[in-house]
Amino acid sequence: MTQHVHAHMSLSLDGIGTGVNQSREKPFGDGMEGEPLHRWMFEDGDNNRAEIDAICDYGAFIMGRNMFAAPGPDAWEPEWKGWWGPNPPYHAPVFVLTHHQRPPIEMEGGTVFHFVTEGPEVALSKARAAAGQRNLVVAGGVSTLRHYLNRGDVDFVHLQIAPVVLGRGERLWDGLTAKLEPIGARATRFATHMDYRVSKAD
Repeated sequence: MTQHVHAHMSLSLDGIGTGVNQSREKPFGDGMEGEPLHRWMFEDGDNNRAEIDAICDYGAFIMGRNMFAAPGPDAWEPEWKGWWGPNPPYHAPVFVLTHHQRPPIEMEGGTVFHFVTEGPEVALSKARAAAGQRNLVVAGGVSTLRHYLNRGDVDFVHLQIAPVVLGRGERLWDGLTAKLEPIGARATRFATHMDYRVSKAD
């Protein structure tokens, strides 16, 4: 079995995946009240069950520091263990990119957060090894996904395009050089699910 690297992300029509001024009170930043990018998950879950289940069906995960915790002081807050409560949905090793060391955090359900200070390439290598025979996924955020896409490390991208224009925030398309080939699409009430294969350089 060939191991593949996938990525999942919800975007607005103008390509924004997170707003500005992220904080503990506003995990997705300004303009994200009511979770406009994720209504398909919370308000129409039955019609999007396959896509929801697919997000966490991986042997290992990679995420940026701001996906694990809001931007803040250099030091970690010792009590902070992520946005997801005592039983995060991953149930597998999660490799968090950061400049600040922290011991691994074991959570309920088999999720273990590992904090990688050596850079994205080391995180990818660790995630590949941890996933074993299973696929792995770049979970976000925007700049983390863009980095791996531009390096050619991602094989498949699954985007949920919400019918909303945000106007400002972090756009996946800004600085993106990877070429995406559409291979599938499905529309639901609050999102259009777009599947892409990432074209590899010859």
